Amino acid sequence: MVHLPIGILLLAGFFRLLTTREKFASLRPAVGISLLLGMLSAVVAGISGFLLSRNDDYDFQLVTRHQWFGISVAVISLVAYLIHKKNYHSGKWIILLMVILVIITGHLGGSLTHGTDYLTKAFSDNEIKAEQKPIPNVQEAVVYADIIQPLFESKCYTCHNAKKKKGGLRLDEPEFILKGGKDGEVIKPGNPEQSDMIKRLMLPRSHEDHMPPKEKPQLKESEIALIHWWISTGASFDKKTKELEQPESIKPILLDLQNIQEIKTFPDVPAIAVEKANDDAIQKLKQRGVVIVPVAQNSNYLLANFVTTDSVTDKDLDLLYPLKKQLVWLKLGGKKITDEGLVMVGQLTSLTRLQLDNTLITDKGLGSLLNLNNLQYLNLVATNISAKGVMQLKSLPQLRSVYLYKTGIARTDWATLKNAFPKTIIDSGGYNVPTLESDTTIVRPPQKN
Repeated sequence: MVHLPIGILLLAGFFRLLTTREKFASLRPAVGISLLLGMLSAVVAGISGFLLSRNDDYDFQLVTRHQWFGISVAVISLVAYLIHKKNYHSGKWIILLMVILVIITGHLGGSLTHGTDYLTKAFSDNEIKAEQKPIPNVQEAVVYADIIQPLFESKCYTCHNAKKKKGGLRLDEPEFILKGGKDGEVIKPGNPEQSDMIKRLMLPRSHEDHMPPKEKPQLKESEIALIHWWISTGASFDKKTKELEQPESIKPILLDLQNIQEIKTFPDVPAIAVEKANDDAIQKLKQRGVVIVPVAQNSNYLLANFVTTDSVTDKDLDLLYPLKKQLVWLKLGGKKITDEGLVMVGQLTSLTRLQLDNTLITDKGLGSLLNLNNLQYLNLVATNISAKGVMQLKSLPQLRSVYLYKTGIARTDWATLKNAFPKTIIDSGGYNVPTLESDTTIVRPPQKN
């Protein structure tokens, strides 16, 4: 209803321009028909736009300008149609005015939907500026200003800002974050599980209530974890990291913020097409609470995430076997998976990414993964594995990243592992924090006379 009048009325103007040449005189009846249809659709668009404007999701001044220009288009298109019917030649100037109004109204509509900079942002570096920048000393960082706000800015501001308040929600200022939107509060300080923001972030990407919308840039799991942690510690807007309780699971993510860097990436989705997975097998996993989504649009390769599944057992992993050809990413972090469960995981030979952090696996279980010749990424953080267990994986030809923070690997073993895996990033979590002059101040007691 919005775009129909734009297309038809611009088509009427184009027909009218063509008919200034005699060889296109046969198009003259089409001008009148286009004006009539465009005028009717402009009226319908105006009514629907007026109803939509009443939900207060958009900037009031911009909506008002767009509204009056839209009404002008409907009125001028009616006048153009009537004048064209009575006197074909005198209607050309009113049609020109109508086309100009359509262009202005369309521009204002684009500004409402995509932001006032929608014509230029593709050529600007605003997106780059919104990326998280390295924090020299994360413990001294103000959690909201230095960690959380940049996430909101890069992933949420396009829909929740002063100009566009989708759902009546703004996330660009602390007072509006606490106020919430039309459906009430979006965060409950100290209770992330009951916070609407976290609930929506954790929904499958294909769900209509998932945020950000599936066509928008998505938050990484580590970024969601940071927001979850911020809310759980009270959603403070002025406290520093060192003032907040830091669970073991959040410490490596915070350390990563000190060492953000561009790391060479490797293709982790096979280029060879695969047939569609069995629908019944997918449905059984979903009924168990497992999130199953395609890794990309128009792809039959799948991701399985057990993050929302309670009391996962080794037996539950048997449900994955029918998807062994399609399953390339598997997330089992934080679940009570044992070495017995890894026997099944080792049969999922298409896997390229595997997250086993905070599970109960040992060196014995790692031996079950030796058939995963496509595996590129392996997360073993906070497990009971040792250097001896990791050395079993030397034969995996595609392995590019192994994360080993908080494992049983001794300090003296790191050099051996790095030599054994020359083409693999061995991440120990031991990041170096630069020391600045302002970090330490020596305070001495006053000298006594």
